[in-house]
Amino acid sequence: MPPYTRREFLVNASAGAALAAFALDANAAEPTSEPSSTIKLTSSFTTVHEPKPLPFNPAKLDGISEKLIRSHWENNYTGAVKALNTVKQRLVTALDDANTPPYVYNDLKREHLLRNGSVVLHEYYFHNLGGSGKPGDALVKDLGDAFGSIATWEKEFRRVATGLSGGSGWVLLGYNLHTGLLENYWLWDHQYSPAATLPILVLDMYEHSYQLDYGAAAATYIDAFFRNVQWEVVAARLEKAHKIRALVLS
Repeated sequence: MPPYTRREFLVNASAGAALAAFALDANAAEPTSEPSSTIKLTSSFTTVHEPKPLPFNPAKLDGISEKLIRSHWENNYTGAVKALNTVKQRLVTALDDANTPPYVYNDLKREHLLRNGSVVLHEYYFHNLGGSGKPGDALVKDLGDAFGSIATWEKEFRRVATGLSGGSGWVLLGYNLHTGLLENYWLWDHQYSPAATLPILVLDMYEHSYQLDYGAAAATYIDAFFRNVQWEVVAARLEKAHKIRALVLS
């Protein structure tokens, strides 16, 4: 195998440090300059995942009920956390068993991918809720640079979301560390994730995210989602994504 270029090394070896700095919380501390070699990684096999608490008061959302949010968090998100832990325990057992057929092991790896995606996407979704108002000037400029105008960005984001109505999936505004592009992505389920892309804004379009409040009226839920976006979190994610790309390209 040919040796890595400096850029490839930074993309791969520094990924843990960069993504660790990409905090969900808009008020999180700025990334440090600590070298990636000093960061201790936790065990991939034995780490037990815990549900993260809601970062907002679910009784104070506009048009999304506390009952819906609590059901979503307790049943769907927390259920995904429990399922991820179970899958990882079974992977350990299967790996230690020399008689486990590779195709059986890969079935578990598929579940690992699915459950991990559900946990991560739900956490990003909940953490970009709880706000109100409009995006700040810097974010408006970035969206305008990427899409022509913020109106064009929102038009496409809503159209992708509407196309997922009545089924399953996610809409993700993502910043691609490889291409440097800020784009909207269609995700059919938890397994889909654009390569080298950091989530900036995440919308859950599974029916469990709106059915209790709106039945099949997904468009009304999308309206409510936009009324509750925590734009400060979105802006902080994009700012950190820019910094991470600068690190990758340095």
